[in-house]
Amino acid sequence: MKKQELSWKAGGQQGEGLESLGEIFAAALCSLGYDVYGYRQFSSRIKGGHTSYKLRIANHPVATIASSCNLLIAMDPDTLEVDAPELTAEGILVTDTAWLEGKKPKVRTVALSWNELSKADGKTLPKNILALGITAALLGIATAKLLPLLEKQYGRKGAEVMETNRLALETGYEYIKNNYHDLLAAFTMPELENPQPKLFMLGNEAVALGALASGAKFMSAYPITPSSEIMEYMVKYAPAEGGVMLQTEDEISACTMAIGAAYAGARAFTATAGPGLSLMAEAIGLAEMTETPLVVIDTQRGGPSTGLPTKHEQSDLMAAIYNTHGDTAKIVISPSSIEESFYDTFEAFNLAEEYQCPVIVLSDLQLSLGKQSVTSLDYGKLQVRRGKLVKDGLPEIKSPEYFKRYDLEAEGSISMRVLPGTPNGISLGTGLEHDEVGRPSENRAMRTAQSDKRLRKVRSVVDTFESPLYEDAPYPQSDLLIIGMAGTRAVISEVAEELREKGLRVNHVQIRLLSPFPVCALNHYLQEAKKIVVVEHNATAQLARLIKMNVPPCPELHSILKYNGDIFYKEELLAKCKEVL
Repeated sequence: MKKQELSWKAGGQQGEGLESLGEIFAAALCSLGYDVYGYRQFSSRIKGGHTSYKLRIANHPVATIASSCNLLIAMDPDTLEVDAPELTAEGILVTDTAWLEGKKPKVRTVALSWNELSKADGKTLPKNILALGITAALLGIATAKLLPLLEKQYGRKGAEVMETNRLALETGYEYIKNNYHDLLAAFTMPELENPQPKLFMLGNEAVALGALASGAKFMSAYPITPSSEIMEYMVKYAPAEGGVMLQTEDEISACTMAIGAAYAGARAFTATAGPGLSLMAEAIGLAEMTETPLVVIDTQRGGPSTGLPTKHEQSDLMAAIYNTHGDTAKIVISPSSIEESFYDTFEAFNLAEEYQCPVIVLSDLQLSLGKQSVTSLDYGKLQVRRGKLVKDGLPEIKSPEYFKRYDLEAEGSISMRVLPGTPNGISLGTGLEHDEVGRPSENRAMRTAQSDKRLRKVRSVVDTFESPLYEDAPYPQSDLLIIGMAGTRAVISEVAEELREKGLRVNHVQIRLLSPFPVCALNHYLQEAKKIVVVEHNATAQLARLIKMNVPPCPELHSILKYNGDIFYKEELLAKCKEVL
Protein backbone atom coordinates (compact mmCIF):
# COMPACT_ATOMS: atom_id res chain seq x y z
CA MET A 1 0.00 0.00 0.00
CA LYS A 2 1.42 3.37 -1.02
CA LYS A 3 1.49 6.27 1.42
CA GLN A 4 -1.54 8.46 1.01
CA GLU A 5 -2.32 11.84 2.49
CA LEU A 6 -4.95 14.53 2.60
CA SER A 7 -4.58 18.09 3.88
CA TRP A 8 -7.58 19.99 5.33
CA LYS A 9 -7.70 23.54 6.63
CA ALA A 10 -10.28 25.91 8.08
CA GLY A 11 -9.74 29.63 8.60
CA GLY A 12 -11.81 32.25 10.39
CA GLN A 13 -11.94 34.72 13.22
CA GLN A 14 -10.94 33.74 16.74
CA GLY A 15 -14.04 33.04 18.75
CA GLU A 16 -15.88 31.31 15.86
CA GLY A 17 -15.11 27.81 17.12
CA LEU A 18 -12.22 26.95 14.80
CA GLU A 19 -10.47 24.95 17.50
CA SER A 20 -13.61 22.94 18.32
CA LEU A 21 -14.14 22.27 14.61
CA GLY A 22 -10.60 20.95 14.18
CA GLU A 23 -10.67 18.95 17.42
CA ILE A 24 -13.94 17.17 16.66
CA PHE A 25 -12.94 16.39 13.07
CA ALA A 26 -9.51 15.11 14.12
CA ALA A 27 -10.94 13.00 16.94
CA ALA A 28 -13.32 11.40 14.46
CA LEU A 29 -10.46 10.60 12.10
CA CYS A 30 -8.40 9.09 14.94
CA SER A 31 -11.34 6.95 16.02
CA LEU A 32 -11.42 5.58 12.45
CA GLY A 33 -7.74 4.65 12.68
CA TYR A 34 -6.15 7.47 10.67
CA ASP A 35 -2.89 9.12 11.57
CA VAL A 36 -3.51 12.83 12.06
CA TYR A 37 -1.38 15.86 12.82
CA GLY A 38 -3.03 19.17 13.71
CA TYR A 39 -1.48 22.62 13.91
CA ARG A 40 -3.20 25.88 14.81
CA GLN A 41 -2.14 29.37 13.75
CA PHE A 42 -3.70 32.07 15.93
CA SER A 43 -3.35 35.69 16.99
CA SER A 44 -2.18 36.90 20.39
CA ARG A 45 -5.59 38.06 21.53
CA ILE A 46 -8.54 36.45 23.27
CA LYS A 47 -11.11 37.11 20.54
CA GLY A 48 -10.87 38.40 16.98
CA GLY A 49 -8.01 38.23 14.55
CA HIS A 50 -7.51 35.61 11.86
CA THR A 51 -6.87 32.04 12.97
CA SER A 52 -6.66 28.69 11.23
CA TYR A 53 -6.58 25.00 12.04
CA LYS A 54 -4.83 22.63 9.64
CA LEU A 55 -4.95 18.84 9.66
CA ARG A 56 -2.77 16.39 7.82
CA ILE A 57 -4.55 13.05 7.43
CA ALA A 58 -2.57 9.96 6.42
CA ASN A 59 -2.29 6.19 6.44
CA HIS A 60 1.16 6.46 8.05
CA PRO A 61 2.56 8.37 11.06
CA VAL A 62 2.81 12.14 10.53
CA ALA A 63 4.20 14.74 12.93
CA THR A 64 4.10 18.01 10.98
CA ILE A 65 1.74 19.71 8.55
CA ALA A 66 2.01 19.92 4.79
CA SER A 67 2.55 23.22 3.02
CA SER A 68 -0.27 22.52 0.55
CA CYS A 69 -3.98 22.11 1.16
CA ASN A 70 -6.63 19.94 -0.55
CA LEU A 71 -9.73 21.28 1.15
CA LEU A 72 -10.05 24.80 2.56
CA ILE A 73 -13.03 26.06 4.55
CA ALA A 74 -13.07 29.89 4.50
CA MET A 75 -15.13 31.21 7.41
CA ASP A 76 -13.88 34.78 7.01
CA PRO A 77 -12.66 36.85 4.03
CA ASP A 78 -9.08 36.91 5.34
CA THR A 79 -8.82 33.19 4.62
CA LEU A 80 -9.00 33.92 0.88
CA GLU A 81 -5.96 36.16 1.14
CA VAL A 82 -3.92 34.31 3.75
CA ASP A 83 -4.66 30.62 3.23
CA ALA A 84 -6.12 30.12 -0.27
CA PRO A 85 -2.68 30.20 -1.97
CA GLU A 86 -1.98 26.84 -0.29
CA LEU A 87 -4.71 25.08 -2.29
CA THR A 88 -3.58 22.51 -4.84
CA ALA A 89 -4.86 22.66 -8.42
CA GLU A 90 -7.27 19.79 -7.62
CA GLY A 91 -8.34 21.38 -4.33
CA ILE A 92 -11.74 22.58 -3.19
CA LEU A 93 -12.51 25.98 -1.66
CA VAL A 94 -15.60 26.50 0.50
CA THR A 95 -16.37 30.20 0.94
CA ASP A 96 -19.08 32.82 1.21
CA THR A 97 -20.40 34.10 -2.12
CA ALA A 98 -20.07 37.72 -0.94
CA TRP A 99 -16.31 37.35 -0.51
CA LEU A 100 -15.83 36.19 -4.11
CA GLU A 101 -16.80 39.51 -5.67
CA GLY A 102 -14.10 40.43 -8.14
CA LYS A 103 -12.28 37.12 -7.58
CA LYS A 104 -12.12 34.08 -9.84
CA PRO A 105 -10.75 31.12 -7.90
CA LYS A 106 -8.73 28.69 -9.99
CA VAL A 107 -9.98 25.71 -8.00
CA ARG A 108 -13.34 24.00 -7.55
CA THR A 109 -15.44 26.26 -5.35
CA VAL A 110 -18.42 25.74 -3.08
CA ALA A 111 -20.09 29.15 -2.81
CA LEU A 112 -22.65 29.67 -0.07
CA SER A 113 -24.02 32.23 2.37
CA TRP A 114 -22.93 31.47 5.91
CA ASN A 115 -25.65 33.77 7.26
CA GLU A 116 -28.45 32.08 5.33
CA LEU A 117 -27.15 28.59 6.02
CA SER A 118 -27.03 29.27 9.74
CA LYS A 119 -30.76 30.12 9.95
CA ALA A 120 -33.00 27.11 10.52
CA ASP A 121 -36.38 26.81 12.26
CA GLY A 122 -35.81 29.99 14.23
CA LYS A 123 -32.42 28.80 15.46
CA THR A 124 -29.00 30.20 14.75
CA LEU A 125 -26.75 27.30 13.83
CA PRO A 126 -23.06 27.43 14.77
CA LYS A 127 -20.88 28.13 11.73
CA ASN A 128 -18.11 25.76 12.86
CA ILE A 129 -20.44 22.73 13.00
CA LEU A 130 -21.97 23.69 9.65
CA ALA A 131 -18.40 23.57 8.32
CA LEU A 132 -17.96 20.15 9.93
CA GLY A 133 -21.02 18.84 8.08
CA ILE A 134 -19.74 20.29 4.79
CA THR A 135 -16.36 18.66 5.42
CA ALA A 136 -18.00 15.29 6.12
CA ALA A 137 -19.92 15.45 2.83
CA LEU A 138 -16.87 16.39 0.75
CA LEU A 139 -14.80 13.61 2.35
CA GLY A 140 -17.51 10.97 2.34
CA ILE A 141 -17.77 10.59 6.11
CA ALA A 142 -21.21 9.67 7.43
CA THR A 143 -22.56 12.13 9.97
CA ALA A 144 -23.39 9.20 12.25
CA LYS A 145 -19.66 8.80 12.88
CA LEU A 146 -19.44 12.39 14.11
CA LEU A 147 -22.50 12.51 16.34
CA PRO A 148 -20.88 10.67 19.31
CA LEU A 149 -18.07 13.25 19.29
CA LEU A 150 -20.57 16.11 19.21
CA GLU A 151 -22.28 14.51 22.19
CA LYS A 152 -18.97 14.34 24.04
CA GLN A 153 -18.23 18.00 23.24
CA TYR A 154 -21.66 19.56 23.75
CA GLY A 155 -23.87 17.00 25.49
CA ARG A 156 -23.09 18.34 28.95
CA LYS A 157 -24.55 21.71 27.90
CA GLY A 158 -28.02 20.26 27.63
CA ALA A 159 -30.36 18.68 25.11
CA GLU A 160 -31.20 21.94 23.34
CA VAL A 161 -27.56 22.83 22.66
CA MET A 162 -26.85 19.30 21.49
CA GLU A 163 -29.85 19.36 19.15
CA THR A 164 -28.73 22.69 17.66
CA ASN A 165 -25.30 21.24 16.89
CA ARG A 166 -26.78 18.05 15.47
CA LEU A 167 -28.99 20.13 13.19
CA ALA A 168 -25.99 22.22 12.09
CA LEU A 169 -24.04 19.08 11.21
CA GLU A 170 -26.89 17.66 9.13
CA THR A 171 -27.59 21.03 7.48
CA GLY A 172 -23.97 21.39 6.30
CA TYR A 173 -23.94 17.84 4.94
CA GLU A 174 -27.29 18.25 3.17
CA TYR A 175 -26.19 21.53 1.58
CA ILE A 176 -23.44 19.74 -0.33
CA LYS A 177 -25.70 16.80 -1.12
CA ASN A 178 -28.44 19.03 -2.54
CA ASN A 179 -26.38 21.75 -4.25
CA TYR A 180 -23.02 20.14 -5.12
CA HIS A 181 -23.92 16.49 -5.49
CA ASP A 182 -21.01 15.97 -7.88
CA LEU A 183 -18.62 16.87 -5.01
CA LEU A 184 -19.98 14.30 -2.54
CA ALA A 185 -16.95 12.28 -1.40
CA ALA A 186 -14.84 14.34 -3.84
CA PHE A 187 -11.73 13.32 -1.95
CA THR A 188 -10.94 9.69 -1.29
CA MET A 189 -9.69 9.21 2.25
CA PRO A 190 -6.30 7.46 2.57
CA GLU A 191 -6.57 3.69 2.35
CA LEU A 192 -6.05 1.90 5.68
CA GLU A 193 -4.83 -1.58 6.58
CA ASN A 194 -6.04 -2.99 9.92
CA PRO A 195 -7.26 0.37 11.25
CA GLN A 196 -6.95 0.83 15.01
CA PRO A 197 -8.37 3.75 17.02
CA LYS A 198 -5.72 6.26 18.14
CA LEU A 199 -5.38 8.95 20.75
CA PHE A 200 -5.19 12.58 19.60
CA MET A 201 -2.77 14.25 21.98
CA LEU A 202 -1.41 17.77 22.42
CA GLY A 203 2.29 18.06 23.19
CA ASN A 204 1.50 19.99 26.37
CA GLU A 205 -0.87 17.22 27.43
CA ALA A 206 1.93 14.69 26.97
CA VAL A 207 4.17 16.84 29.22
CA ALA A 208 1.54 17.04 31.96
CA LEU A 209 0.79 13.33 31.68
CA GLY A 210 4.51 12.57 32.00
CA ALA A 211 4.70 14.71 35.13
CA LEU A 212 1.75 12.91 36.73
CA ALA A 213 3.17 9.51 35.76
CA SER A 214 6.43 10.45 37.52
CA GLY A 215 4.58 11.14 40.77
CA ALA A 216 4.62 14.94 40.56
CA LYS A 217 2.34 16.27 43.28
CA PHE A 218 2.79 20.02 42.98
CA MET A 219 2.75 22.47 40.11
CA SER A 220 2.90 26.22 40.52
CA ALA A 221 2.68 28.38 37.41
CA TYR A 222 1.48 31.62 35.87
CA PRO A 223 -0.51 31.38 32.60
CA ILE A 224 1.57 32.10 29.50
CA THR A 225 1.31 31.00 25.88
CA PRO A 226 2.23 28.39 24.73
CA SER A 227 2.48 26.49 28.07
CA SER A 228 -0.92 27.16 29.62
CA GLU A 229 -2.45 23.83 28.58
CA ILE A 230 -0.05 22.11 30.97
CA MET A 231 -1.65 24.05 33.82
CA GLU A 232 -5.13 23.28 32.53
CA TYR A 233 -4.39 19.56 32.37
CA MET A 234 -2.96 19.55 35.89
CA VAL A 235 -5.94 21.48 37.27
CA LYS A 236 -8.21 18.81 35.85
CA TYR A 237 -6.28 15.64 36.71
CA ALA A 238 -3.75 16.33 39.49
CA PRO A 239 -6.31 16.23 42.37
CA ALA A 240 -7.26 12.66 41.49
CA GLU A 241 -3.59 11.72 41.98
CA GLY A 242 -3.32 13.55 45.31
CA GLY A 243 -1.67 16.57 43.71
CA VAL A 244 -2.38 20.26 43.34
CA MET A 245 -1.88 22.95 40.70
CA LEU A 246 -1.52 26.45 42.10
CA GLN A 247 -1.81 29.54 39.89
CA THR A 248 0.53 32.22 41.19
CA GLU A 249 0.73 35.98 40.74
CA ASP A 250 3.86 35.80 38.58
CA GLU A 251 6.62 33.50 37.34
CA ILE A 252 9.03 34.38 40.16
CA SER A 253 6.66 33.12 42.83
CA ALA A 254 5.79 30.12 40.65
CA CYS A 255 9.40 29.02 40.57
CA THR A 256 10.13 29.69 44.25
CA MET A 257 6.97 27.86 45.36
CA ALA A 258 8.04 24.84 43.33
CA ILE A 259 11.46 25.00 44.99
CA GLY A 260 9.82 25.10 48.41
CA ALA A 261 7.62 22.11 47.62
CA ALA A 262 10.62 20.16 46.29
CA TYR A 263 12.68 21.06 49.37
CA ALA A 264 9.86 19.60 51.47
CA GLY A 265 9.99 16.35 49.48
CA ALA A 266 7.34 16.66 46.77
CA ARG A 267 8.10 16.16 43.12
CA ALA A 268 7.39 19.72 42.00
CA PHE A 269 7.60 21.71 38.78
CA THR A 270 6.59 24.81 36.90
CA ALA A 271 5.95 25.53 33.23
CA THR A 272 6.48 28.74 31.31
CA ALA A 273 7.70 30.36 28.08
CA GLY A 274 10.66 32.64 27.31
CA PRO A 275 9.56 35.75 29.27
CA GLY A 276 8.80 33.62 32.30
CA LEU A 277 12.11 31.79 32.05
CA SER A 278 13.87 35.16 32.19
CA LEU A 279 12.02 36.05 35.39
CA MET A 280 12.83 32.66 36.93
CA ALA A 281 16.57 32.97 36.40
CA GLU A 282 17.48 33.99 39.97
CA ALA A 283 15.20 31.39 41.54
CA ILE A 284 16.69 28.65 39.36
CA GLY A 285 20.06 29.73 40.76
CA LEU A 286 18.66 29.23 44.27
CA ALA A 287 17.76 25.65 43.39
CA GLU A 288 21.29 25.14 42.07
CA MET A 289 22.97 26.59 45.17
CA THR A 290 20.78 24.62 47.60
CA GLU A 291 20.99 21.50 45.39
CA THR A 292 17.21 21.22 45.39
CA PRO A 293 15.47 19.15 42.69
CA LEU A 294 13.43 21.36 40.35
CA VAL A 295 11.82 20.76 36.95
CA VAL A 296 11.07 23.72 34.66
CA ILE A 297 9.22 23.27 31.37
CA ASP A 298 10.04 26.00 28.83
CA THR A 299 7.83 26.14 25.75
CA GLN A 300 9.74 28.45 23.41
CA ARG A 301 7.99 31.18 21.42
CA GLY A 302 8.97 34.31 19.51
CA GLY A 303 10.97 36.86 21.50
CA PRO A 304 12.51 39.00 22.89
CA SER A 305 10.18 40.71 25.39
CA THR A 306 6.55 39.89 24.61
CA GLY A 307 7.68 39.22 21.05
CA LEU A 308 5.39 36.85 19.16
CA PRO A 309 3.42 35.13 21.94
CA THR A 310 1.55 32.75 19.63
CA LYS A 311 4.26 32.05 17.07
CA HIS A 312 6.99 29.45 16.80
CA GLU A 313 10.67 30.00 17.61
CA GLN A 314 13.68 28.23 19.17
CA SER A 315 15.57 31.16 20.65
CA ASP A 316 15.70 30.20 24.36
CA LEU A 317 18.52 27.69 23.97
CA MET A 318 21.30 29.85 25.35
CA ALA A 319 18.98 31.27 28.01
CA ALA A 320 18.05 27.79 29.21
CA ILE A 321 21.69 26.82 29.63
CA TYR A 322 23.34 30.10 30.67
CA ASN A 323 20.79 32.66 31.89
CA THR A 324 21.36 32.01 35.61
CA HIS A 325 24.18 34.21 36.92
CA GLY A 326 27.27 32.51 38.27
CA ASP A 327 28.63 29.11 37.33
CA THR A 328 25.65 26.85 36.88
CA ALA A 329 25.07 23.14 37.32
CA LYS A 330 21.81 22.35 35.57
CA ILE A 331 20.56 19.79 33.07
CA VAL A 332 18.76 20.82 29.87
CA ILE A 333 16.94 18.22 27.79
CA SER A 334 14.91 18.73 24.63
CA PRO A 335 12.30 16.20 23.45
CA SER A 336 11.81 15.96 19.69
CA SER A 337 8.34 14.37 19.48
CA ILE A 338 5.10 14.26 21.41
CA GLU A 339 5.93 10.77 22.68
CA GLU A 340 9.33 11.98 23.86
CA SER A 341 7.63 14.91 25.58
CA PHE A 342 5.89 12.34 27.78
CA TYR A 343 8.93 10.15 28.47
CA ASP A 344 11.41 13.02 28.85
CA THR A 345 9.22 14.90 31.31
CA PHE A 346 8.95 11.73 33.38
CA GLU A 347 12.72 11.33 33.25
CA ALA A 348 13.31 14.99 34.14
CA PHE A 349 11.99 14.33 37.66
CA ASN A 350 14.33 11.35 38.04
CA LEU A 351 17.31 13.43 36.92
CA ALA A 352 16.37 16.35 39.16
CA GLU A 353 16.32 14.11 42.24
CA GLU A 354 19.30 11.96 41.29
CA TYR A 355 21.54 14.95 40.57
CA GLN A 356 19.84 17.36 43.00
CA CYS A 357 19.71 20.23 40.53
CA PRO A 358 17.34 22.08 38.20
CA VAL A 359 16.31 20.28 35.04
CA ILE A 360 14.91 22.35 32.18
CA VAL A 361 12.77 20.59 29.57
CA LEU A 362 13.12 22.73 26.45
CA SER A 363 10.15 22.40 24.13
CA ASP A 364 8.86 24.82 21.47
CA LEU A 365 5.52 26.09 20.26
CA GLN A 366 5.13 23.52 17.49
CA LEU A 367 5.90 20.66 19.84
CA SER A 368 3.75 22.13 22.63
CA LEU A 369 0.65 23.06 20.64
CA GLY A 370 0.95 20.59 17.78
CA LYS A 371 -1.50 17.74 18.20
CA GLN A 372 -1.14 14.30 16.69
CA SER A 373 -2.44 10.77 16.79
CA VAL A 374 -0.57 8.53 19.22
CA THR A 375 -0.97 4.76 19.23
CA SER A 376 0.05 4.10 22.84
CA LEU A 377 2.42 5.09 25.64
CA ASP A 378 4.43 2.37 27.36
CA TYR A 379 4.05 2.78 31.11
CA GLY A 380 5.94 -0.48 31.60
CA LYS A 381 9.25 1.20 30.75
CA LEU A 382 8.82 3.89 33.42
CA GLN A 383 10.73 3.61 36.67
CA VAL A 384 10.81 6.22 39.43
CA ARG A 385 14.28 6.92 40.84
CA ARG A 386 14.59 9.29 43.78
CA GLY A 387 18.38 9.30 44.10
CA LYS A 388 20.05 9.72 47.47
CA LEU A 389 16.95 10.63 49.43
CA VAL A 390 17.20 9.34 53.02
CA LYS A 391 14.13 9.27 55.24
CA ASP A 392 15.51 7.50 58.35
CA GLY A 393 18.49 5.60 59.73
CA LEU A 394 20.86 8.56 59.96
CA PRO A 395 23.63 8.38 62.58
CA GLU A 396 23.02 10.37 65.71
CA ILE A 397 24.40 13.90 65.85
CA LYS A 398 25.00 16.08 68.85
CA SER A 399 24.56 19.84 69.14
CA PRO A 400 26.01 21.98 67.71
CA GLU A 401 26.77 19.59 64.84
CA TYR A 402 24.56 19.44 61.75
CA PHE A 403 23.99 16.82 59.08
CA LYS A 404 26.51 17.13 56.20
CA ARG A 405 23.97 18.03 53.52
CA TYR A 406 26.72 19.26 51.18
CA ASP A 407 29.30 16.59 51.94
CA LEU A 408 32.41 17.17 49.84
CA GLU A 409 33.42 13.52 50.07
CA ALA A 410 30.10 12.20 48.74
CA GLU A 411 30.36 9.56 46.02
CA GLY A 412 29.91 11.11 42.60
CA SER A 413 29.82 14.53 44.31
CA ILE A 414 26.13 13.91 45.08
CA SER A 415 25.35 14.26 48.79
CA MET A 416 22.68 12.50 50.80
CA ARG A 417 19.43 14.48 50.80
CA VAL A 418 17.00 14.62 53.71
CA LEU A 419 13.58 16.13 54.16
CA PRO A 420 12.87 18.74 56.83
CA GLY A 421 12.11 17.02 60.13
CA THR A 422 14.10 13.86 59.39
CA PRO A 423 15.65 12.64 62.70
CA ASN A 424 19.36 13.55 62.83
CA GLY A 425 19.04 15.27 59.46
CA ILE A 426 19.10 18.90 60.55
CA SER A 427 20.89 21.11 58.02
CA LEU A 428 20.70 24.61 56.60
CA GLY A 429 19.55 25.72 53.18
CA THR A 430 20.50 29.17 51.94
CA GLY A 431 21.27 30.97 48.71
CA LEU A 432 24.61 31.98 50.17
CA GLU A 433 27.73 29.94 49.56
CA HIS A 434 28.07 27.49 52.42
CA ASP A 435 30.12 24.80 54.09
CA GLU A 436 29.26 21.10 54.21
CA VAL A 437 26.38 21.51 56.68
CA GLY A 438 24.95 24.60 54.99
CA ARG A 439 26.37 27.37 57.18
CA PRO A 440 27.15 30.51 55.14
CA SER A 441 30.85 30.58 54.36
CA GLU A 442 33.21 32.87 52.48
CA ASN A 443 36.20 30.64 53.06
CA ARG A 444 38.09 30.58 49.76
CA ALA A 445 38.97 26.91 49.84
CA MET A 446 35.40 25.95 50.76
CA ARG A 447 34.03 28.18 47.99
CA THR A 448 36.23 26.48 45.42
CA ALA A 449 35.41 23.00 46.71
CA GLN A 450 31.63 23.53 46.76
CA SER A 451 31.64 25.11 43.29
CA ASP A 452 33.63 22.19 41.93
CA LYS A 453 31.26 19.74 43.62
CA ARG A 454 28.16 21.27 42.03
CA LEU A 455 29.69 21.43 38.57
CA ARG A 456 31.33 18.01 38.74
CA LYS A 457 28.24 16.04 39.70
CA VAL A 458 26.30 16.74 36.48
CA ARG A 459 29.11 15.71 34.12
CA SER A 460 28.18 12.03 34.33
CA VAL A 461 24.72 12.77 32.88
CA VAL A 462 26.26 12.44 29.41
CA ASP A 463 27.18 8.83 30.19
CA THR A 464 23.92 7.83 31.88
CA PHE A 465 21.27 9.70 29.86
CA GLU A 466 19.49 7.31 27.55
CA SER A 467 19.65 8.45 23.91
CA PRO A 468 21.23 11.93 24.13
CA LEU A 469 20.64 12.03 20.38
CA TYR A 470 17.69 10.94 18.30
CA GLU A 471 19.51 9.08 15.52
CA ASP A 472 18.21 8.34 12.04
CA ALA A 473 21.64 7.65 10.64
CA PRO A 474 21.96 4.52 8.50
CA TYR A 475 25.29 5.47 6.87
CA PRO A 476 28.80 5.15 8.39
CA GLN A 477 29.78 8.09 6.17
CA SER A 478 27.28 10.60 4.86
CA ASP A 479 26.99 13.07 2.01
CA LEU A 480 24.87 15.25 4.29
CA LEU A 481 24.32 15.37 8.03
CA ILE A 482 21.22 17.30 9.17
CA ILE A 483 21.12 18.38 12.82
CA GLY A 484 18.10 19.79 14.63
CA MET A 485 16.42 20.09 18.01
CA ALA A 486 12.88 19.91 19.41
CA GLY A 487 10.04 20.36 16.91
CA THR A 488 12.09 20.24 13.68
CA ARG A 489 12.48 16.46 13.84
CA ALA A 490 9.49 15.52 11.69
CA VAL A 491 10.19 17.87 8.79
CA ILE A 492 13.90 16.97 8.78
CA SER A 493 12.98 13.27 8.70
CA GLU A 494 10.81 13.81 5.64
CA VAL A 495 13.54 15.79 3.88
CA ALA A 496 16.14 13.13 4.69
CA GLU A 497 13.87 10.41 3.33
CA GLU A 498 13.30 12.26 0.05
CA LEU A 499 17.02 12.94 -0.43
CA ARG A 500 17.81 9.27 0.22
CA GLU A 501 15.32 8.30 -2.48
CA LYS A 502 17.45 10.38 -4.85
CA GLY A 503 20.51 8.29 -3.98
CA LEU A 504 22.13 10.58 -1.40
CA ARG A 505 23.53 9.26 1.88
CA VAL A 506 21.80 11.46 4.45
CA ASN A 507 22.06 11.09 8.21
CA HIS A 508 19.82 12.94 10.64
CA VAL A 509 20.27 13.56 14.37
CA GLN A 510 18.29 15.63 16.87
CA ILE A 511 20.19 16.78 19.95
CA ARG A 512 18.09 15.74 22.94
CA LEU A 513 20.60 16.45 25.72
CA LEU A 514 21.79 20.05 25.45
CA SER A 515 23.54 20.44 28.80
CA PRO A 516 25.85 18.79 29.58
CA PHE A 517 26.60 18.49 25.89
CA PRO A 518 27.03 14.99 24.33
CA VAL A 519 30.30 15.76 22.55
CA CYS A 520 31.41 12.19 21.83
CA ALA A 521 28.02 11.01 20.61
CA LEU A 522 27.71 13.89 18.13
CA ASN A 523 31.35 14.19 17.07
CA HIS A 524 31.27 10.76 15.46
CA TYR A 525 28.66 11.97 12.97
CA LEU A 526 30.32 15.34 12.45
CA GLN A 527 33.64 13.85 11.45
CA GLU A 528 32.11 11.39 8.98
CA ALA A 529 29.96 13.88 7.05
CA LYS A 530 30.91 15.69 3.84
CA LYS A 531 28.39 18.48 4.47
CA ILE A 532 26.63 19.48 7.69
CA VAL A 533 23.54 21.64 8.10
CA VAL A 534 22.03 22.80 11.39
CA VAL A 535 18.32 23.58 11.18
CA GLU A 536 16.86 25.92 13.81
CA HIS A 537 14.29 28.64 14.41
CA ASN A 538 16.30 31.67 15.52
CA ALA A 539 18.33 34.46 13.94
CA THR A 540 21.64 33.85 15.72
CA ALA A 541 22.25 30.14 15.03
CA GLN A 542 22.24 29.27 18.73
CA LEU A 543 22.36 25.49 18.24
CA ALA A 544 25.23 25.76 15.74
CA ARG A 545 27.10 28.05 18.15
CA LEU A 546 26.57 25.56 20.98
CA ILE A 547 28.03 22.78 18.84
CA LYS A 548 31.07 24.91 17.95
CA MET A 549 31.62 25.81 21.62
CA ASN A 550 31.69 22.16 22.66
CA VAL A 551 33.32 20.37 19.71
CA PRO A 552 36.84 21.62 18.96
CA PRO A 553 37.92 21.42 16.23
CA CYS A 554 34.47 21.59 14.67
CA PRO A 555 33.90 20.94 10.95
CA GLU A 556 32.18 23.62 8.88
CA LEU A 557 28.52 24.00 9.76
CA HIS A 558 25.92 25.47 7.40
CA SER A 559 23.02 27.08 9.23
CA ILE A 560 19.48 26.98 7.90
CA LEU A 561 17.53 29.53 9.91
CA LYS A 562 13.89 30.61 10.04
CA TYR A 563 12.60 33.14 12.54
CA ASN A 564 9.45 34.71 11.04
CA GLY A 565 7.16 32.88 13.47
CA ASP A 566 6.23 30.05 11.11
CA ILE A 567 7.51 26.48 11.08
CA PHE A 568 9.65 24.84 8.39
CA TYR A 569 7.86 23.08 5.55
CA LYS A 570 9.35 20.16 3.66
CA GLU A 571 9.64 21.90 0.30
CA GLU A 572 11.53 24.94 1.61
CA LEU A 573 13.88 22.90 3.80
CA LEU A 574 14.54 20.48 0.95
CA ALA A 575 15.47 23.39 -1.35
CA LYS A 576 17.86 24.85 1.24
CA CYS A 577 19.55 21.49 1.80
CA LYS A 578 20.03 21.10 -1.93
CA GLU A 579 21.72 24.52 -2.00
CA VAL A 580 24.29 23.27 0.52
CA LEU A 581 24.85 20.08 -1.45
